[in-house]
Amino acid sequence: MNTPTPPPTGAHTRRGPLREGERVQLTDPRGRMHTITLTAGKEFHTHRGKFLHDDLIGRPDGTTIVNTASIQYLVMRPLLPDFVLSMPRGAAVVYPKDAGQIVAMADIFPGAVVIEAGVGSGALTMSLLRAVGDGGQVHSFERRQDFADVATGNVETFFGGGHPAWTLRVGDLVETLPGVGLQADRAVLDMLAPWECLDAVADAMAPGGVLICYVATATQLSRVAEAARDSGRWTEPEAWESMVRGWHLEGLAVRPQHRMIGHTGFLITTRRLADGVKPPLRKRRPAPGAYPTTPVATEAPDDLEVEPGDQVEQVEANGEDGTEYGDRPVSDRKVRKAAREAARGAEASAAAQEPTEE
Repeated sequence: MNTPTPPPTGAHTRRGPLREGERVQLTDPRGRMHTITLTAGKEFHTHRGKFLHDDLIGRPDGTTIVNTASIQYLVMRPLLPDFVLSMPRGAAVVYPKDAGQIVAMADIFPGAVVIEAGVGSGALTMSLLRAVGDGGQVHSFERRQDFADVATGNVETFFGGGHPAWTLRVGDLVETLPGVGLQADRAVLDMLAPWECLDAVADAMAPGGVLICYVATATQLSRVAEAARDSGRWTEPEAWESMVRGWHLEGLAVRPQHRMIGHTGFLITTRRLADGVKPPLRKRRPAPGAYPTTPVATEAPDDLEVEPGDQVEQVEANGEDGTEYGDRPVSDRKVRKAAREAARGAEASAAAQEPTEE
């Protein structure tokens, strides 16, 4: 007789009553959400009443509770997208709409070996771990120890402890990856200059493997595409962005919402060629100045019509600090605070996984 495989453990899969140490999401009648960690003896306060955490502990998921001002809240365990948008963060997170695109378009499958750089606050890491399952491997690389601490706390909070498929290394990808000895199926790069890592990733990737990069600006997008073409080890890259528009649903009043999640970043994907294989020649003519070896023009080309009063801008070299690529510096104080909050969340989530006496 085949014994059924038990479901994986973790806060995202646990069934049964709500327990102390779990995070729950509260939604009020106006749709406003609050995320709290259930703690015995604590109270949830707003300017319109309060209720005790003890009144929720032991109740089923998907319940409701009424506070002292007769305000009713819907109580649910948060989904992964909910957790990502409410968790402590040091670096900007990959939004769920982009994480879903990455998992689908990079074909992240159960049991896959995936390279990830950088980790940031761990949002994309959790989606990758969900996709590869306990039998896969996600090898994450992060240059900053403080960001790695935030990501570790968030991942352990969500999964109720360390995930068996996850390995996190602090260091530069180009310097660290060769010593790991991987033959990866997929690679996901969320970093300032992914074009600098293409050769290192190609050395560690099996032929036919998928590389997908998440970049913030069109300049980065162009650099990645041209570096992949110049390398000769990758197929012709493809790029896109996704925008999400919600809809208002109330009776016959069905219309687009006034707000939408617009541009968050570009995605560009390509696949690893077998060693010794040359990619097919491009059939289209590249635009003038498409290659990085072309000198930057300080005046208009001969075949470009320029009207009186028009200005031709000179492209400046990229700075070492990465700010020209759209990077927004994060204060050390904010990162330290996020690391403390993530660590507390991980401890509370781990405590919630401990069996209780019946």
